[in-house]
Formats: sequence, structure tokens, C-alpha cells
Amino acid sequence: MTIEKIMEHCLSYPSSYEDHPFGDGWTAMRHQGNKKIFALIYNHDEHLCVNLKCNPDHADFLRKAFEEVKPGYHMNKEHWNTVILDGDLPEDEIHDMVHHSFELTKPKSSKKHTS
Repeated sequence: MTIEKIMEHCLSYPSSYEDHPFGDGWTAMRHQGNKKIFALIYNHDEHLCVNLKCNPDHADFLRKAFEEVKPGYHMNKEHWNTVILDGDLPEDEIHDMVHHSFELTKPKSSKKHTS
């Protein structure tokens, strides 16, 4: 997967936007509502990578199932995975992981209680 494709996919989510809080070479994809990052795209060890938030139990499963999924680089390794995008990981798996991260980090909906 190319940087253009991962960025296009991330920006296809509602109320998402691109940011560069860590300078050149680091692209953060954020929610407009709460400003939380759901994807952090960068190059590391000559590979295109994305850090994605993940439920800890599922993160462990993904790391065992795919060699392209590692503990989060420069992130909380319990809750974040680094996904190598230029390996053999199927695109639909990457899309599923992005969606999972998006859902975990999206703004909480405020439910109105009626009495």
C-alpha cells in the first residue's frame, strides 16, 4: 500500500483530517471532534508504516497472525500496533485495522436521557 492510498483511505472516514504535529515525515490522521489521532503514518527502517490503536487482546492476536504487525513504535505498546504497509498484508486487513482504530478513538456520542 502506498502513502497516497493509506492517506486517502483514512480521509474517507467522516470528520477526519490530516495533521503534522511531529514535523516532516509524520502524518497524523485525526478526528475533528476530539482531535484524537487514529492513524500515524511515517517511514521507519526503510518501510512505510502506520500506527493504529487496537484493543489489547486483538492487538496480540494480530501480532501473532501477521509478521507486518508489531508493537506500536513510539506508542503505548499495549494499545497501539505498528503496521508495515509495504509488506504482504492484504489491503482489506489494513482497512479493518484502520476502521478499528477509528472507532476506538472517535468522539463519544452524548446520549440525551429522557425522564
